[in-house]
Amino acid sequence: MEGRGGPDPATTRRIRQAEIGTPWNDRLRGGDQFVLLSRHLGSDPQSAALKAQRAADALLLQIRACSGSNQKALPISASIGIALFHQSTQESAQSVHQAELAMYEAKRQGGNTSRFFDTSMQAAMVERTRLEADLYHALERGELVLHYQAQVNETGDPIGVESLLRWQHAERGMISPGVFIPLAEESGLIIPIGHWVLETACRQLAEWRHRPELQTLTLSVNVSPAQFNQPGFVDEVCQLLNESGADPTRLLLEVTEGLFLHDPKATRLVMERLNSLGVQFSLDDFGTGYSSLGYLKGLPLDELKIDQSFVRDLLESPADAAIVMTIIALAEKLNLSVIAEGVETVEQRDWLMAHGCRRFQGYLFARPQPIESALMTERHA
Repeated sequence: MEGRGGPDPATTRRIRQAEIGTPWNDRLRGGDQFVLLSRHLGSDPQSAALKAQRAADALLLQIRACSGSNQKALPISASIGIALFHQSTQESAQSVHQAELAMYEAKRQGGNTSRFFDTSMQAAMVERTRLEADLYHALERGELVLHYQAQVNETGDPIGVESLLRWQHAERGMISPGVFIPLAEESGLIIPIGHWVLETACRQLAEWRHRPELQTLTLSVNVSPAQFNQPGFVDEVCQLLNESGADPTRLLLEVTEGLFLHDPKATRLVMERLNSLGVQFSLDDFGTGYSSLGYLKGLPLDELKIDQSFVRDLLESPADAAIVMTIIALAEKLNLSVIAEGVETVEQRDWLMAHGCRRFQGYLFARPQPIESALMTERHA
C-alpha cells in the first residue's frame, strides 16, 4: 500500500525492473509505503479475494476518517495493491512486487482505491461487488421468490415440497442460486433473506391448513448455519409460527453437516427446543461433509437426505451405490426417514426402491415451480 504522492516515473521504472529476488524491505524505502500481510484467507481464490477486498475497503475507510472533517483537515488518502499467493508456490518478494504493480494501477485510476494484481480477478471482484449491492436491495424490490419442488412416496403421491430460493434480477434475469447463495452467506445477507424465506414458508403452511388436500404436506426450508446460530433463532421461528398460524409439525428445517462442526452441544439444544414444538429436521447433503457420524445418535433428526451427487451415478458407480445403500441402512437403524434427491430416471427410482428408499425428489417427478404450478403437478403426479 502507498499513500498519495508516491515515487516519480524514474523510481517507478526502477521498481518495475527490479529483480523478483530483491528483498522487499530494501525496495520499499519510501516513508509512505507499507506492506500488510493477511494470513488464513482460505484456499478458495474467490473467497480469499473477497476477504482481502473487504480488508482493503475497511482500511481505506479508516484512513479517510483520519483526515477529519473541518476546514483544517488534511487530505489523507491511500492506494492499495492486492496480490494473493500460496506459501508453497510463490516467494514473498514476488508477491510484494505484484502488489506494488497493482498499487500503481490503483494510483493511475485516481487513487483512494484498491486493485488486484490479477486483472481477471479484479474484474471478477468488481462484478461481485455490483452483484452484492444488487442483492442488498433484492428483497425490497420483490426480486426474490420461492419456487417449490414436489417430494413423493413410492406410489407417486405427494408428501411435501421443498422451498427453493430464486432471484429474478430486473436486468440480468434469473441468477443461479449457486452464484448468489454463497454471496449472501459471505456478506451476511443470508440472515434477513433467511428470515423472509421462513416467514413466507410459514404463511404458505397456514394457508394449507384450510385445504384438506394439502394440509398433510410438509414444507422443507433450507436453513444456513449463520441463520441457525443466531442467538434469537428459536424465538424467531416461534414468532413466525404463532403469527402465521402454521402447523409446526408440517415445517421441516433442512440443515447441513457443517452446522455441527462449531458447537455441537449448542446446536443440539436449539434443535431440541424447536423439536419440542413439533418442528422436524432433515439432514441435507448427507455424506458429502467431513464430520463424524457420532453426532447423529444425539440429534433430534427426522430425515436423512441422500445427496444428488450420489444418486446421479449410482447405476454406473459401485462406490456411489455402496454409499447410498449405507445411508439407507443407517437411516433404518436410527429410525429415520430417508429421501433421495436428484432422481431423474425411472431406473434410478426403481433401484432406490429395490434397496429400501421410499421417498423421492427430482426432475422425474417435478421441477421447481411457483407454488400453484407445483401443487398442480403434485395433484397429477
